[in-house]
Amino acid sequence: MDIEGRLIEYAGQFRLIRQVARGGMATVYEAEQIGPAGFTKQIALKIIHDRYATQPEWLQLFIDEAKLSANLVHGNIVQIYQLGRTGSEYYIAMEFIKGVTLRALIDRHRHLGRTMSPALAAYIASRVCRALDFAHNFVLGGRRLDIVHRDVSPGNVLLTWDGHVKLADFGIAKARTMFDPAAQRPLMMGKKHYMRPEQIMGGQVDWHSDVFAMGIVLFELLSLRPLFTEDETEAAIDEVVVAPAPDVTRYIPDLHTSLAGLMRAALSKQREERPSAADFGRVLDQYCVLHREPGSPERLQAHLAELFPDTYRPITESAAPTLTVSISSQSRSHPSFIQRLFGRH
Repeated sequence: MDIEGRLIEYAGQFRLIRQVARGGMATVYEAEQIGPAGFTKQIALKIIHDRYATQPEWLQLFIDEAKLSANLVHGNIVQIYQLGRTGSEYYIAMEFIKGVTLRALIDRHRHLGRTMSPALAAYIASRVCRALDFAHNFVLGGRRLDIVHRDVSPGNVLLTWDGHVKLADFGIAKARTMFDPAAQRPLMMGKKHYMRPEQIMGGQVDWHSDVFAMGIVLFELLSLRPLFTEDETEAAIDEVVVAPAPDVTRYIPDLHTSLAGLMRAALSKQREERPSAADFGRVLDQYCVLHREPGSPERLQAHLAELFPDTYRPITESAAPTLTVSISSQSRSHPSFIQRLFGRH
């Protein structure tokens, strides 16, 4: 039988269990996908708010998030399963993450007055860099998409109870082939305290912008304090765009020269001085090797179990989760950048 091009129709249902997150554009629920013969699968269901579903530019962003992320199959990216519509409601079915956000981990360390191990911080950040490198260099149908996340922040990094790191929420990501509301009129796309100079000014963004945000995230992991704090728009512009780049060693005692140099480069106002996401991750991995503290899911898992004893559950156990929501890299390394930080390849 010739099956090429054959369409297979299917029907299914989702059972909403509880709301776990509500953002400006959509609400995320823990849910079950229900299929025939008693099939069920735990998922996260993201439903766009009614007021945005009726605005074409925001609805298109929601649709593009699903279409774009569904093809980004990588161990450090939250997987998208399905885009659907029921009546006027649009939803995205996605991987359900059992664990905590990086924001929760940072806040927990701050609450305990306990600094984070630089090696652990480097491991977490390096995995986010792997996700970004994959997205930045992703090719579909023979065409490079030049995907930029535009919202890299601790709240969008998820840590599973078994020690894996996942980058989530490509809701305002930009690709070469996608519609971009920010190109039509000035829009503040992203979280103010994690924006890059070119982004906060409403200019063109590319992978350099995500790397700047990763510099901010790494600083916060190591210092447990935000790098930028101004809330008023004009003050934030002055802080990020006009003022000299902050001296990270002023806030982080005994910071290793390689990490200090990495953050200085990533936070440079000159985009061309920033490393690629791939090189950013390689410096972090080399730091761990140099200090004989290579990161691993097991190390992160043990750390989460220690810091969240009341909610931590091994993946093998049945428990109510606390949060919902690979192909080789094509980027080229730049040994000269890494060599400047370590003095060797």
